[in-house]
Amino acid sequence: MELNEQAAITSGSAFWSTTAAGDVPAITLTDGPHGVRLQVADADDILAGQPATCFPPAVASGSTWDPELLRRMGEALAQECRAMGVHVLLGPGINLKRTPLGGRNFEYFSEDPLVAGVLATAWVQGIQSGGVGASLKHFAVNSQETDRMRVSADVDERTLRELYLRAFQRVVTQAQPWTVMCAYNRINGVYASQNHFLLTEVLRDEWGFEGLVMSDWGAVVDRVEAVRAGLDLTMPGPDDSGDRELIAAVRDGRLPADTLATSAGRVEALVGKALGAARTDYDADAHHALAREIAARGIVLLKNEGAVLPLNPAQTIAVIGESARTPRYQGGGSSQITPTRLDDALSALEAAAPGRIRFSADDAEIARDADVAVVFAATANETEGADRESLDLPAAELARISRVAAANPRTVVVLSNGAVVRTTPWEASVAGVVEGWLLGQAGGSALADVLFGAVNPSGRLTETIPLRLQDHPSYLDFPGEAGHVRYGEGIHVGYRGFDAREQEVAYPFGFGLSYTTFSYGQAAATVTPGGIEISLDVTNTGDRDGREVVQAYVSLGSSRVSRAPRELKAFANVEIKAGETVAVKMHIDRADLAYWEIRLNRWVVEAGTYEIAVGSSSRDLHTTATVEIAGDEARIPLTPESTIAEWLSDPRGAEILGDVFAKMAAEASGGMAGALTADPAMMQMAAGFPLTRLTMFIPGSLFTPEALQELADAANN
Repeated sequence: MELNEQAAITSGSAFWSTTAAGDVPAITLTDGPHGVRLQVADADDILAGQPATCFPPAVASGSTWDPELLRRMGEALAQECRAMGVHVLLGPGINLKRTPLGGRNFEYFSEDPLVAGVLATAWVQGIQSGGVGASLKHFAVNSQETDRMRVSADVDERTLRELYLRAFQRVVTQAQPWTVMCAYNRINGVYASQNHFLLTEVLRDEWGFEGLVMSDWGAVVDRVEAVRAGLDLTMPGPDDSGDRELIAAVRDGRLPADTLATSAGRVEALVGKALGAARTDYDADAHHALAREIAARGIVLLKNEGAVLPLNPAQTIAVIGESARTPRYQGGGSSQITPTRLDDALSALEAAAPGRIRFSADDAEIARDADVAVVFAATANETEGADRESLDLPAAELARISRVAAANPRTVVVLSNGAVVRTTPWEASVAGVVEGWLLGQAGGSALADVLFGAVNPSGRLTETIPLRLQDHPSYLDFPGEAGHVRYGEGIHVGYRGFDAREQEVAYPFGFGLSYTTFSYGQAAATVTPGGIEISLDVTNTGDRDGREVVQAYVSLGSSRVSRAPRELKAFANVEIKAGETVAVKMHIDRADLAYWEIRLNRWVVEAGTYEIAVGSSSRDLHTTATVEIAGDEARIPLTPESTIAEWLSDPRGAEILGDVFAKMAAEASGGMAGALTADPAMMQMAAGFPLTRLTMFIPGSLFTPEALQELADAANN
């Protein structure tokens, strides 16, 4: 491939297609992640898509906690892509929900990297099994819309590794997505599109990524620096000026020729993969049914006092709220799908209970004489490009809930929202709360399935619902200012931060009710070379078949580094028939026990007694087991800047420094050197001194810079 062709092929030829060069044809890329949004030909509106199945967005599909469902969704999306001539679908999005105000939270799975990583891995495996490429996005630390094109997410490396990169690492190493999409924002001052540390050192050198790195649309600031950093494809196109800059940079030696050639080769390899799958058709009815199944499984039952749910078709049911008739089923922006059809909840409820439904958009009086009142309440909007300003429902919705609850105490509120909303204080006045998220095109029927009990709710929260926005760990450091947002909560993201501060919440991470009940047997845990094997019995003690999401949280109380009180490390979605007991088995990878040791710049599994607490949410833990884990070799090298305490905590360092102190004490017959060895109070006061500072207090040749370096060399050899 000639130099000009290499430059051309590393940018798009149009908004949704790559560039043909030589004998390499162009391919089509388009938005997902919960549907195929292929732009209508010749349409001026880039968001005007051809009809396709609008599956539930990640806020709902994530709440299923079911990787098998996500795999099936990916397979269905591959079929639709192939039918529409799409080669790469731009998804999944797996950025963490750092704050509940994130405008694109509806596109993301969780505040926890394990949930996000496991579900996204299944989605990627599903779509790529059908010969269509995934584009894992947005890499990385892209958790807000405010100033999203420029803001620098300032985050320490341990938090970066353990929270914001860990889901990406899981998907890359377990599913090898064909492409990864870089984010718009900067990370610690460097744009993601030209971040060599992320795009090359971490993604390729450490994780072994084999695919292509593309930009988000418009994310590239400097084409030459982007290619140098490891970005292969700039989108959209054409980018003639960028092509010329690349050619000039290669010719004048600013950019190695093989760097551009490598990127061009990756584009060619992607095209070769993409053209291997033939065009096909898909069954729109079957995909609508799958969308309905996923939506029903993603609904979370938050409150059910007096068994107000499930509804009985013989009851008189008042339905209030425009969103029952005009559903909010997806968020705004690039993921917006034109559905093949659209179910509304009101029609589905009327079909399930003919003649028993009374409907009004804002009249609470119809609730007074009904057996049950169901209020549909929706947020105004969640969209790409703007973060939310509040956790509260719109004032009109809150007023409607209040009026209906005053008229009928057997009131159920059904929420339609792309991110968590504040449920206090209004939830105290109602009998039931159903978290209905944004459920895609079949959401109306799915809600009727759950409300009438055709589907037993099994959705679980993948993000904490706080009592107040001010309680959230991110509150003081969002959305930032002057081009920077400080990730000040560090590793204590989401439930980790709530638990560390023992903060009361409205509903904890992992929470969700069922129409049946479950009991847990005693958990057992066994250490293997690969990690920890957990087993326990779970019994459905009710009279309905149901699903339980069994969650395993790990803690290490005696850790030498700051940790969250507990972290999710495994989960299992288990179907259990009424009265039956199922043996549940879960596996925790040894690698998932590791923390990022910043002093060694690598992962370390710490030795100690680990507690595994198993339950149905992060705060409803039913049984525990403990295991002894052998740690990795992780000695921190000593330096002259290491403190006395650090030297004495190291066996070899303590021996060497002890000899030095003893020698000094003998020579000086007292003084500070003698006091350090003879007076515990003096040693306690001086423990935080680096050895280099002792030269100010102890004269002589034993603490010169050269002597201290010799001590460090002896301790480390």
